[in-house]
Amino acid sequence: MINSARIARRVRQLGRQISEVYADIDTPLVMVVILKGATVFAADLLRSLSIPAELEFVRASSYPTGTSSNGRLRLAHMVEGPLVGRHVVLVEDIIDSGVTVNAVAKRIRKLGAASVKLAALLDRPARREVEVKIDFTGFVIPDRFVIGYGLDYAGLYRELPHIYSLT
Repeated sequence: MINSARIARRVRQLGRQISEVYADIDTPLVMVVILKGATVFAADLLRSLSIPAELEFVRASSYPTGTSSNGRLRLAHMVEGPLVGRHVVLVEDIIDSGVTVNAVAKRIRKLGAASVKLAALLDRPARREVEVKIDFTGFVIPDRFVIGYGLDYAGLYRELPHIYSLT
């Protein structure tokens, strides 16, 4: 669906856009990465920034197995560092139902973040259950289950350099 060159080009564009938005903040930006799927995207996005940034991690899932969300969020790990007064970009691989990212964003706001914006590599609006504002979008995709570039099926295929539709 999306080759590695196109992904790399878009991630660099997102990095420039994020750097421009946060160019004047006094403290490093905090990138909160939703594990595990967003790690590849987050690493490339971090390297494309021209501003200082820190990494924090959240482990959350609404996909216990298979190709569809069960609608129940499971949080296994939450941010460790302080977020009070900090500007946060929540980094997600794919937004579909919106359940996971909405719940994580609410928790981050409760931790006192000055602002919370969302960066998503992929937006799959056909499955949206909760309204979500994506501030930095890589690609809008059709209603297909995708793998590669960090996205998996049952823990496999994250290593693929391109994004593929699983058939």
